[in-house]
Amino acid sequence: MMTKNFLVLTALFIGVLFTSCSSDDDNAPVVSISLDTIGLEVLTGGSSYQGWLIVNGQPKPTAKFTDPTGVVNLEVLASDAKDATQFILTIEPVGDADNIPSDTRILIGNFSGTAAQLGFSSVVADISNVSGQFFLATPTDNENGIDNNNDEFGVWFMNGDTAPGLTLPVLESGWKYEGWVDFGNKVVSTGTFSKANVTDDGNLFKGSGGVVPPFPGEDFLVLPGQVSLPGITFPASVLSKKVTITIEPSNDKDPAPFFIAPLTGTAGITTGSTKPIQMITNTAVPSGRATRPN
Repeated sequence: MMTKNFLVLTALFIGVLFTSCSSDDDNAPVVSISLDTIGLEVLTGGSSYQGWLIVNGQPKPTAKFTDPTGVVNLEVLASDAKDATQFILTIEPVGDADNIPSDTRILIGNFSGTAAQLGFSSVVADISNVSGQFFLATPTDNENGIDNNNDEFGVWFMNGDTAPGLTLPVLESGWKYEGWVDFGNKVVSTGTFSKANVTDDGNLFKGSGGVVPPFPGEDFLVLPGQVSLPGITFPASVLSKKVTITIEPSNDKDPAPFFIAPLTGTAGITTGSTKPIQMITNTAVPSGRATRPN
């Protein structure tokens, strides 16, 4: 009987101890990190922003959010806020639940006193020297190299017939480039890519009989049966259409362009590799500041 009573008392003691520890964790003091950013936009494709405090080399997560408008207050443990050396803002994919920072870091900064100035270039790319051009052509249906005289239906980011038309920096892990054509009622991707001198992962609408150049671009000649683009008639003309290069999260599931667009241009009414369109650069990038209490 004594042994049984001892076991019962031991179990009760352990339970009280566990409850006490859990209660202590739950009641640990918390504070708010104030996040103030410029150039970020609301995420609408199901992904989320998430802040991370780096404490003793380990990431400590904040709550996720989608709207960066104004000052965003992120609740964290007071001890983590005090000991943090760095703040990182990531974009987390749809359905993320692993509590590990994604590779898609968009802002980062080291704490100096109570504030961390957050920058873009070191975790995405320095886009201060980007440039680009494109021309209209449809090489994928030029059988035996013979032009079908339908070049208004394709766009290629090339300089002449053998050189890349884009000057772009290498992106950090977690990011990719993507081309787009705005057909008025819908903006359609030309494919994603990592380098200006490689074929992108698009070419969904290509013709037959010709070749796909080793550069980013797309021929809008044939609409596959499994693809629905209401309001766009194929072949789809790119004449006078807005053409854009964006920087996108690698895990992005949003069919619309991301808001970081370093290059844009509007196609004219001329076609062919000898009549390129020079793109306009936009080197503005997000920035911000994370502030912790004194």
